[in-house]
Amino acid sequence: MTPPAHRFSVAPMMDWTDRHCRALHRVLSRHALLYTEMVTAPAVIHGDRDRLLGFDPVEHPVALQLGGSEPDQLAEAARIGQDFGYDEINLNVGCPSDRVQSGRFGACLMREPELVADCMAAIRGAVTVPATVKCRIGVDDQDPVDSLFATVDASAAVGVTTFIVHARKAWLKGLSPKENRDVPPLDYALVRRLKRERPHLTVVINGGVPDLDAAEAHLAPDEHGVALDGVMLGRAAYHEPALLGQADRRLFGADTPDVDPFEAIARYRPYMAARLEEGVHLPHMARHMLGLMHGRPGARTFRRILTVESIRPGAGLEVVDQAVEAVREAEAKRDAREEEAA
Repeated sequence: MTPPAHRFSVAPMMDWTDRHCRALHRVLSRHALLYTEMVTAPAVIHGDRDRLLGFDPVEHPVALQLGGSEPDQLAEAARIGQDFGYDEINLNVGCPSDRVQSGRFGACLMREPELVADCMAAIRGAVTVPATVKCRIGVDDQDPVDSLFATVDASAAVGVTTFIVHARKAWLKGLSPKENRDVPPLDYALVRRLKRERPHLTVVINGGVPDLDAAEAHLAPDEHGVALDGVMLGRAAYHEPALLGQADRRLFGADTPDVDPFEAIARYRPYMAARLEEGVHLPHMARHMLGLMHGRPGARTFRRILTVESIRPGAGLEVVDQAVEAVREAEAKRDAREEEAA
């Protein structure tokens, strides 16, 4: 079975979804679409491309998210991204940070739907892989219905067919980037309405999705019989990555066993070993594993060992083994107590 490309994805998150994070997420789910952190078009063109864009083939399918508002720059950056092997080029029209406001990209582009369309036309003309938009439902005092539909319709007119919608406004005045992830209210109904009224488009919902139960609910048909095409998880997937181990079965119908945290670490070991050989320090990889044992006995000790021991000079996979063993010991003690109580 070939899974729908956007049925389930992990959001691009600055400082989090680097190549090491994506490699971990990939061992948990074969089918989830993974995204890079946002990379600005000028950085792609003028910066250290191997550092900014390099990724391991195990990460496929993986999309490159670009930031910018200059069509020619974005076209060149998109070409470079495609040459690196990315499966999709995505334009960020949703990030609310001060940095993107000063650079005239991210969420402030919700005010300029025609410019977004010009950018997307340039990207589409430069690459053969899918070109997609990730946006908010509006910014500041905009009417969300007007702003969302204007942004989508303008880009759809130049051939864009896939939109990932973070179902919150971005308040560029008065809220920090962190507050913008939680404070503006979610409007899932508006994203549903977009799909109902633009059924020919692929509409993926994002924002505040806490787990796979919620993802399944978003993918179910509404009272009009219309279903969203996909769900994107952000912080939940990062802080509790083990939930990704059920995604292939639950969301893609794969006839494969779920991947538990112990199996995930076993699969991640060859990747970590290869990177350690290349000189990557263990904390750069271990930090993405901290939530793997969430809810299990010994999870706190697991996090402490990975955090404290991984920064020691020369730290290697023995630190990971020590952390895993702490969880196994805690689980064994729990099982013994339960057996005694029975």
